[in-house]
Amino acid sequence: MAEHHSHHLVYGTLNDYLTGEELVDTDDERIRQGLSKLMVEERGYRKEELQPRLSIETLFTRHFVTSVIDLTVRLEDRQFMIIRYGPGSLVSRERSAIAAARVLNPTYQIPLAVVTNGQDALLLDTASGKTIGEGLAAIPDRQAALDMLPSLLFLPFVDEEKRQREKRILNAFDLERCCLGI
Repeated sequence: MAEHHSHHLVYGTLNDYLTGEELVDTDDERIRQGLSKLMVEERGYRKEELQPRLSIETLFTRHFVTSVIDLTVRLEDRQFMIIRYGPGSLVSRERSAIAAARVLNPTYQIPLAVVTNGQDALLLDTASGKTIGEGLAAIPDRQAALDMLPSLLFLPFVDEEKRQREKRILNAFDLERCCLGI
């Protein structure tokens, strides 16, 4: 397990629900584990359809940022939804989740993004940036996702300049200012 430097209260370690990997046990990680359990035990996804902790690395204005995507959901060999967790306000996290869904996959934009604080959630359409569902119940279960899959847009990113702008947005939103002494 990697050394952990943070201002978060650390309880020790826990094993990841999906992979069994040993992780630092914090309040935030417990909520992330609860989201994984929700997706498997209540929403019907298979563990192997959920990819935890994928990341996007960006470097702009001398700020290197690793943006972590808490869960990426795959069906029929396509990533169709990401889930990003963060405490507090969901509205302040919408734009970075959309940017992450637009650039995580190098071949196409992932069509759906979810932002959640563990108590509430917003389901976002990546192409339009619009909210299409509210509340944890808005996160589609496996069957609903399979039903909607044929109508989802898996748009290629043809403009590299726009892709770079999305990465810049992600970098700015995910920069941890609290730990930089700013």
